[in-house]
This record gives sequence, C-alpha cells and structure tokens, in this order.
Amino acid sequence: MGLFVGNGRLVIVDEVERWKADDVKAVAEYLSSPAPATVLALVAGELKADSALAKAVKKAGELLTYEVQKRRVPEWVGEQFARLGAKADRDACRALVEVVGDDLDDLSSEIDKLVIWAGGDTITIAAVEQLAVGRAETPIFSVTDAWGRRDVGGVLATTESLLERTHRTRSGELLRIVASLVGHVGRVRKIQRLADQGVRARDAAGTLKMHPFVAEKAFAQAANFSAEELSAAVVRLAEVDAAVKGGSRMPAELELDRALVDVTRRAS
Repeated sequence: MGLFVGNGRLVIVDEVERWKADDVKAVAEYLSSPAPATVLALVAGELKADSALAKAVKKAGELLTYEVQKRRVPEWVGEQFARLGAKADRDACRALVEVVGDDLDDLSSEIDKLVIWAGGDTITIAAVEQLAVGRAETPIFSVTDAWGRRDVGGVLATTESLLERTHRTRSGELLRIVASLVGHVGRVRKIQRLADQGVRARDAAGTLKMHPFVAEKAFAQAANFSAEELSAAVVRLAEVDAAVKGGSRMPAELELDRALVDVTRRAS
C-alpha cells in the first residue's frame, strides 16, 4: 500500500530477458542494497528459473511466474470464462484450445470476444467453431466426436466443413483427415483394451500420456464399438488411405465419404 500513499515509487522495466551479462550483474548489485521505498518490477516474456537474473531476484525479493501446463490449458480457459461471468461447456473450452493453440495471450483475446458475443448465454462448441480465429492446426475433434457418437450425418457434414475451411489444398486436407482418424481410432482401441482390463479413464490417461478429459471421451467412444468393429475400422481407413493416394479411379472425396459411412454406422 506504500506505493499509493506517501513517497513510495514503483519502477517497471520490460523485456529484461534481453539483458546482457553486465546488465544482470549491475542489477544484482543494486538488489543487495536497493533504494528505500522503491519497488523494482522486472518483466520478462520468458526467463529460465536457473538464470542469473532469476536467482538474483528470488534471493532479494519475489519471483512471480505466469504459466500454465499444456495439459491444463483447457481448464485454464474454463476458469477465464468463469472469471468474466460467462458459462462455457468443457467441449467448448477444449475446442478453443485446439483451434487457437496454447498461447495464453491469443486465447485471452478469443475468450473476451466469445464472452461479448454470448451475452450471457452458454458458450458452446458450435460458437467456437464459428467465431474463434484459428492459429493452430485445424482440429478434427468435430469429426472424431461425431464418429464416436456413431452419427453418420454428423461425420460427413463436419468433414466437408473441414475441407471447406482448410488453408491447404482439398487433397492435402483429405489426407490429413484420414491420417488423423487412423490415429484416433488406434487410441480408442488401446483405451478399450485397458478398459477391458479394469483400468479407469484417469489411470489410462497417465499410461497413454493423454489429457484426462480426452481419455474420458475415448472411454465413452470405446463403449460404442465392439473390438471387432474398431479393428475393421482401422483396416477400412487403411484402404481409403491407399485409395486417395491414387489407388482408386473414383474421386478421393467419394472414397472418403464411403469409408466414413462404413466405419461409423451400426451394423444392421
């Protein structure tokens, strides 16, 4: 409180990570006998905890860090929505991270925009898909979520949406979708095997190095398919991968649509 009454003084210095060794040495000497009633705030975009400057600051005062572990970024997004008095479901928080990336400044900007747009309504995954500005790799979570629900129409519609929004050629995006689906179905197969062994979702997340929320999603999806269906899906996706790379005379998008129907629909 001394900064706001009396003769207290606050000095803020930005970009201290760019300092040379002599600069750090001079400040370290100052910190051994600082000016009375003065608070020196050194701000760095990125600074290693074992650097000479960080050690000097920690010894003389307080070292504050602003960082979030990557696996906790969706949770952090939810906390920011709550702090602004907004409601957002878990899928929306995960979707925002997948669309924007894990840069907290970029996420903060998109969070502010979504809160203003929502006007008190719950922020959903649909709002994120429509409004968020993508800086990260365009995600396919909408496709995998629809597949996991065995929603054939949803799978086809979300796949077409990805093909329309991509910055790549349609053929390049199509190949990425196939590869991503192969990887996702493979993870769900592993989850299913662990579930059959009595392993819980949270424990499986640690084993497979997945976020607990993602593991819970995969557990739910695994319950919608038999082991035989998942094995057949991997084979079918491998076939379409070969087909879209020139192994078929049919249009690549038609080959993909047929495969998506095959791996999603329930056996009659």
